[in-house]
Amino acid sequence: MSAIRVTVWNEFRHEKNDAKVKEIYPRGLHQVIAAALATDSDLEVRTATLDELHHGLTDEVLAGTDVMIWWGHMHHPEVSDEIADKVVKRVWDGMGFVALHSSHFSKPFKRLMGTECNLLWREDDKRETLWVVDPTHPIAAGIDQKIVLPRTEMYGEWFQIPTPDEIIFISWFEGGEVFRSGCTWKRGKGRVFYFRPGHETLPIFHNPEIQRVIHNGVRWAANRTP
Repeated sequence: MSAIRVTVWNEFRHEKNDAKVKEIYPRGLHQVIAAALATDSDLEVRTATLDELHHGLTDEVLAGTDVMIWWGHMHHPEVSDEIADKVVKRVWDGMGFVALHSSHFSKPFKRLMGTECNLLWREDDKRETLWVVDPTHPIAAGIDQKIVLPRTEMYGEWFQIPTPDEIIFISWFEGGEVFRSGCTWKRGKGRVFYFRPGHETLPIFHNPEIQRVIHNGVRWAANRTP
């Protein structure tokens, strides 16, 4: 079977403009994610960023992508409507889409959900416990009962999304909030996975368990099951 072709997309602005973020992700958080995925010989990984021509998502790149991972934060409006629509069409045609952290506000994710995707949030750098609520799901493979992140940003309900097809992780935060942190949907022939962790000022994408979930999510979203 041919390799799963993965494109990791990132704004790649914080890493250039914020010294704290640059220290954690000197080459960009997309490169950390890509490097972790590239250890799997069944994956063919490339990256794309906001400031590239066509945001790095030419027709050729989109056609050659089986799963797209998206990380966006402060610059969602700068993503071209044309490119966002092309990404959404590729999902409906069968491309997998993995939205990370604040990508809940990205143009492609909001268009796939059909809602505003609002939520509560607080940047307090306190503990998060991601509880595995569906241990039978392939995205949870290799993860024990929970993942503990000692410092993170709080996201809380109500998360304004359509009812997920599946909920794999639910987060609990020190302030008492809970959040549906791992959700899936099907859109046409494509699969969508939203995974909450990934605040840019913390080394969350260096965490092996978080990398494992993203890796599992890519394989699930590729939809290679006969």
